[in-house]
Amino acid sequence: MAEFDGFGDKALPFFKALAFHQNKAWFDENRSLYESDVLLPLRALMNDVTAELRKRQINLTGDPRRGIFRLNRDVRFSNDKSPYKTHAGAVLTRNGAKNDPGLVYLHVDPAGCFMASGFYHPDSAQLRELRTFIRDKPERFRALMAHLKKHRLTLDDTDSLTRLPRDFGDVTAADLGAAIRLKSFVVRKPFDDKLLYDRKLVAVLCDFVAIVDPLIAWGRGETLGS
Repeated sequence: MAEFDGFGDKALPFFKALAFHQNKAWFDENRSLYESDVLLPLRALMNDVTAELRKRQINLTGDPRRGIFRLNRDVRFSNDKSPYKTHAGAVLTRNGAKNDPGLVYLHVDPAGCFMASGFYHPDSAQLRELRTFIRDKPERFRALMAHLKKHRLTLDDTDSLTRLPRDFGDVTAADLGAAIRLKSFVVRKPFDDKLLYDRKLVAVLCDFVAIVDPLIAWGRGETLGS
């Protein structure tokens, strides 16, 4: 596979047009454009980022086969029956699969591009485990928060409980309580869409991964440096 040298010039215009032409006939006519300007560059990016992370000895994989989200929307339980997403997304995880806990996510969207990392809407068992990590090992959690803050990253608190969950009422520290009320543990960093067309995106994404890898390690219960 060719090296990543940027998304195609029509990548974002394709998604803008797709938002207007939400039908299979239009997509089929423009499928080759999607593949040449979006999908193939995204696959190359995942390969190149994975190779660079190996050099840095960071255990995250961007699998072009398993880590890229399909363009088709799941409309079974949605009032919005638009068949296609109007953005591209891909993840890097320990084993390369989307369902592996702890990830780095890349979002390519005319409305705004960003990188994110962490644990988004974990299931109840994993969420309880994360909250337990905070309560039982506050020193490590606070060290992690200090590390992220140094790089201008903070956990997104937009989706949070109004009160402490049952069995965590003994937590009195304000910072720990605020964290335990979270439903997701995610940091996010927007980036200029001009970067999409530059090979520098490989290094920028790898640098972000290096910063957030301790968050993934913490949430997976891994020892530091593992």
